[in-house]
Formats: sequence, structure tokens, C-alpha cells
Amino acid sequence: MPLEIERRFLVAGEAWRTHVHAEQQLQQGYLTKGDDSLTLRVRISRQQQQPARSWLTLKAAAAGDASAWPEGLVRQEFEYPIPLADAESLLALTPRHVHKCRYLLRLAGGDWVVDVFSGANAPLVIAEVELERADCPISPPAWCAMELTGQHAFSNAALASSPFSAWPGQQREPLLRLLHGSGGAESHS
Repeated sequence: MPLEIERRFLVAGEAWRTHVHAEQQLQQGYLTKGDDSLTLRVRISRQQQQPARSWLTLKAAAAGDASAWPEGLVRQEFEYPIPLADAESLLALTPRHVHKCRYLLRLAGGDWVVDVFSGANAPLVIAEVELERADCPISPPAWCAMELTGQHAFSNAALASSPFSAWPGQQREPLLRLLHGSGGAESHS
């Protein structure tokens, strides 16, 4: 069973940029709408001087004893390459989209990326680290201001349906202060 084991963090500041080694533009659409227990996503990735690539991805809760892991840490993930024309047609079927620039980082402790959201989800910046095991210890960099693992509102599927710009001010403002470094650091766990 293919598993995605991932921790996510809200990013503050620009210090992460010194670790960037590649970037790609991502356009994602969500073909299911619901409680995040099952997600069907279509994604198109564009990198400079490379042909566009596209996938269809199904994510679901991990089978077995899910209580053994913190919520949102481990999910089943099935990903299949599809023709670009099919991806574009599928994207046209849904109004639930996310646009972001993904930066691949050179950091120890897992496969790190930083997603800089655009459009209705700007100015959110979220770091993700994919791990080999759920119990892998990590030391989040200082620019990881707040852990988001398991917080459904920050999932890409949720942001496609309820973008950050539409969140109530009392929910959005503290996060904006944190993003811009004026809200103080939060705990990583």
C-alpha cells in the first residue's frame, strides 16, 4: 500500500530560499468535495525548459490502526501519470483549484518543499516534509513558524474549496502577522 507520510508547517520569512535547488508551477483541481477522508486530485506541473507533466491522485485515510499516528500524518496515496490534455479537461470540470509555486529544498531529514500560494490563497507559504516512517524525528528549521499537520483547513483540498482570502478576518489576521514575522514563533508540535 503506497503511503504518504508528511508533516506540514506555516512558513514565516524568506530564510528558506537559501535551500532552493529547483522550482515548479503547480495547478491543481479537486474532483471530490468533502471531509478530506477521500481526495481525488488532478495536477499539472510545469518546470522551466521541461515539458508539462500531469497526474491523477487519489488520497485516503491510512488503512489499519490509524490511531497509531497523529491525525493527518499518514495517508494512502495512489498517483498515476495522465496525458496533459486529459488533465486540462479534468481541471475544467471543477471550480476548486489551487495555484502555487513549489520550491524543492536541500535539507536533511526528509524531502522538503515549500509551496508559495498565489491567487485566492496568497500570501500563504507552507512547507512540507515527506518522511520514510511516521516516527522519523525531524528538527524543523526556525522559519517553520507553526505546525499544520492534521489541520484540515490548510490542506490543499480545503484551500481549493475555502481559500485563505475568504477566511474571516479574526482567523486570517493572526496568521498574516505570523507569516510576516510580527506574531512571535509558535510551537512546532
